[in-house]
Amino acid sequence: MEENTRAQDSREREDMEEEARLKQEEEQFEAELEELMRPDPSGKKGKKKKKKEKKQRTSWSRKKKLITAAVLAIAAAGCFKVFGGNKENVVMVSTTALVRGNIQEELTISGPVSGTDSVDVVSNLHAEVTDIKVKEGDRVKAGQLLAVIDDSDMRKEVEMAQNSYDLAVSTYNEQQILAENGYARAIQEEQAARKEFERTNVLYQSGSVSQLEWETARDKHQEARRQVRTFTLKDGKAVANESYAIQIKNAEFELEKKKEQLEDTQVTSPIDGTVVRVNTKVGRFADTIEDDKPMFIIENLDVLEMKVSVSEYSIGKIQVGQEAVISADILNGETVAGQVTAISPTGEEKGGGSTERVIPTTIQIMEDNTRLIAGITARARIILNEAEDAWIVPISAVLETEEGWAVLTVDQGLIRWIPVEKGVESDIQVQVIPVEEDAFREEMSIVTAPHPGLAEGMKVVENGAGR
Repeated sequence: MEENTRAQDSREREDMEEEARLKQEEEQFEAELEELMRPDPSGKKGKKKKKKEKKQRTSWSRKKKLITAAVLAIAAAGCFKVFGGNKENVVMVSTTALVRGNIQEELTISGPVSGTDSVDVVSNLHAEVTDIKVKEGDRVKAGQLLAVIDDSDMRKEVEMAQNSYDLAVSTYNEQQILAENGYARAIQEEQAARKEFERTNVLYQSGSVSQLEWETARDKHQEARRQVRTFTLKDGKAVANESYAIQIKNAEFELEKKKEQLEDTQVTSPIDGTVVRVNTKVGRFADTIEDDKPMFIIENLDVLEMKVSVSEYSIGKIQVGQEAVISADILNGETVAGQVTAISPTGEEKGGGSTERVIPTTIQIMEDNTRLIAGITARARIILNEAEDAWIVPISAVLETEEGWAVLTVDQGLIRWIPVEKGVESDIQVQVIPVEEDAFREEMSIVTAPHPGLAEGMKVVENGAGR
């Protein structure tokens, strides 16, 4: 037990010593790095004041780390160059010439090409397909026969539905006759009972009949009147009970449905177009296509379109009627004209775990007889904004400050700050508009990668890399 305790104490001491050693090496590393980056106070290039100190053992990995950090630090300040001797330190900067030109802000999005009209032809009939009249690629007209489904069972169902309808009509007619005859008879009996009651009432008033006889005549008249009221009248004429008319309507609805299903055994195209998919076969049930696919897919390929998803951050710059340039691998470098024809009023999830929303947008292909075909992926380039004869600089040349945007110029070896506003922006360039109207002139030197450390009036040397 004591041996285990001593061993544990020994390991803890070793861990503490190792931690202290690593901390000391880290402090030494920071000191050496700081010394390496400190400018030479003598102003002489390539010479450093030697320091007498005790030589430390340093592992190769630590040396590599020190050298790498120094190189990265130097690279971060790569635009600075110090001239030796007693000359004043001067910064070297990369510049480019300010020019005027045309610039466009573009949005390029990809999406599938499809026909403007596309329909899935399906069937709910659980019956075998007996004949297929078309194949993929065939052009069809609206109403043209595509396939035939076995109609033997459906014809029987239509016959049964017709019988039910006929029976309902016959029953209604019988009830109508009974209602008319019964109503006429009830009217006659009510009239006779009324007359008998009137006669008995006169005799009762004179004391010729008893009260019992009077009450009997009265009750008979009242019962006759009640019988008259049991009949349903329409325009003063007795009609059969409404339930019989409802039976006719139900039977008629069922008959029409069966007739429509019988017609559906003749599968036709709902639109003019091209058969792009045939997913059924002779002998298969029409309502059980593999993978729940439709029997046929018909598309109008005379006019093609692209279905694309535009980011919520760009959709505000898209409008119906905007022109687009369509490209695709199948076009072998050529392009065709397109136009935005529809923008969905609602957005949807982009997917892939992104919180960004996208808006479905339709771009119609405006040219006929192109090599584009439905089902391929194409790219649409939309001009969002453009400017002509504008001052243009690289995007990297515009510096953002607390006061706004600025570009830095070199004028007779001195840095000059010019406040600007940004205009149209492409992938690599941006339009700049000087706050002071006459601040720019052709071919003036623009710093391509400005830094806040480049102060107004600082002496610099141009390397002309971007000129």
